[in-house]
Amino acid sequence: MSSSDIFIGETIGTAILILLGGGVCAAVTLKASKARNAGWLAITFGWGFAVLTAVYTSAPLSGAHLNPAVTLALAIKDNDWSNVATYWGGQVLGAMIGAALVWVAYYGQFHAHLTDKEIVGGPGAQDTAAAKAIEAREKGAGPVLGVFSTGPEIRNAVQNLATEILGTIVLVLAVLTQGLNDNGNGLGTLGALITALVVVGIGLSLGGPTGYAINPARDLGPRIVHALLPLPNKGGSDWGYAWIPVVGPLIGAAIAAGIYKVAFV
Repeated sequence: MSSSDIFIGETIGTAILILLGGGVCAAVTLKASKARNAGWLAITFGWGFAVLTAVYTSAPLSGAHLNPAVTLALAIKDNDWSNVATYWGGQVLGAMIGAALVWVAYYGQFHAHLTDKEIVGGPGAQDTAAAKAIEAREKGAGPVLGVFSTGPEIRNAVQNLATEILGTIVLVLAVLTQGLNDNGNGLGTLGALITALVVVGIGLSLGGPTGYAINPARDLGPRIVHALLPLPNKGGSDWGYAWIPVVGPLIGAAIAAGIYKVAFV
């Protein structure tokens, strides 16, 4: 496959991934959404279906890595680094496009949510709601940041990093052992379904502490978009935490690739 195919495929696929994955987060979070408060189960299955759709769409072009951690693991497995930058560039760009499209789809809901005094605080807000809003701002995480990127329930850098590493090890081992196409350079037809189910499982079992980024592009691209969008009362983008969902998955991918080469090759 050519570099242009890789870049276009990863951009389109990752945009779809974030449009549907971020979309379910918006649906569950925002005011005036019919799915508001649908819960964690809806989020985990929504992300699983997002993976499934994105992989099937982009696999013919790029092999559907859609995740810098997967690209890194495959580069280590094959000792081929020639297209890593192309994959990563398409993935981050696609994640940014997908996040912007979530904003377009839920434009009215974002405005309603971020102008509600019970959510963002201010005169007339209940004491508890105002206190939560102030606490979130102090932590650097705005009230809708969770639609775009991940954040921890308990801020402990070592634990948060370990959680992202563990989740990514599970994901990448599943991809390397069960998900690859016949050429071994991307996800296959059955691999897409297996990977989507694995993502659901990771979300249900390991997603509670950090929101399971397990994908640096999935977190970084939308976080940049959150910082750039003209959202009222949006608060901070929590850049103090942003390194964990980038570094953790890359470490996890390297460990998983090492395990694969030692145990399965």
